[in-house]
Amino acid sequence: MLMQITLPELEQAINHWRILHPSRGEERALSVEVNALANVYALMIFEQCRTVELETIEPQARQLLLDWLQQTSSSRRP
Repeated sequence: MLMQITLPELEQAINHWRILHPSRGEERALSVEVNALANVYALMIFEQCRTVELETIEPQARQLLLDWLQQTSSSRRP
């Protein structure tokens, strides 16, 4: 079964990584992590996709999403 991520989930993941790795410098440059996810976000918006299969995105962004999913699922456990 292919794992999919929704646009709202991607937004949550971006915000998660923005907190961990905030913009820096006077130009407020995005961190490498946020930039990788922002590329996926931009493509989803451009292509008007509501979901994307994790297997179809670049390895770095996929790993960031998997790490985020693992962290959020473990924080929801009692």
